[in-house]
Amino acid sequence: MTDDPVGNGESSAVPPVESGDTVTGDGSDTESETEQEHEIPTEIQQYDRFKKIDGSQYERANEFLRDRTYITAREWAIARLCSDFRTETGVEMTKIGENLPDLVPFMEDTYTPQAVNQARSAFEEKIRTAGATFLYGAMCDFFTAEELDDIMYESTEVAKFLLEVEGVDLSVEQELEAEERVSSMMREVREASAELRSDELEEE
Repeated sequence: MTDDPVGNGESSAVPPVESGDTVTGDGSDTESETEQEHEIPTEIQQYDRFKKIDGSQYERANEFLRDRTYITAREWAIARLCSDFRTETGVEMTKIGENLPDLVPFMEDTYTPQAVNQARSAFEEKIRTAGATFLYGAMCDFFTAEELDDIMYESTEVAKFLLEVEGVDLSVEQELEAEERVSSMMREVREASAELRSDELEEE
C-alpha cells in the first residue's frame, strides 16, 4: 500500500506474502482465481469506467492529459472514483484505496485513504486554478470572441474524449447542446467584462 501522493499508482515491488497465504513451488497462490474474486465486493467487480485503458496504455493516457490538461491520469481516475463512490456520509476513501487495482486497470498498487484524499484534493485545486486562469483570459480582452470560441471547442473535444473513455455515451444532440451552452455563457462573460471596463474608463 502506498501513501505517496505524487506517484503514478504503479509499483514494481513484489507484494509481500501475508502470513495467512500459502504459496506453491511455482509461486502461484493455492486459492483459485474464482475464490479470490468472491472476496472483491460486487460493486467493485461491476465497476467498468476505465476498462478501455489497461496498464500498457497508461503512459499514452497520461501523455494525452499532460499535453492538454493540468491533471494526471492518476488524479483523473481517483477524482472520478471519489465521485462515483460518494455516499450520504462522504466518500468511501478506504474502499477506493484498498480496491484501486481492481477499479482502475492501470493502477497496480493500493492506496491509503490519505493518499486517495490527497489525489482528489490535487485534482480539485488544479481545476480551480485552471478555471480562474481561463476566466481571466476571457475577461481581460486578450482574446477575440472568435478565439474564445476556438478555445471552447478544443476544450469541449478533450472533455468529450475523457467522458467517452469513462463509458459515457453522448449523442450528437447532447454534444452540440453542451457546446452551445458553454459558448453562450462565455460570450456573456466577455460582454459583461467589456461593459465593466467601459464603465471604469468613463468614471476616470
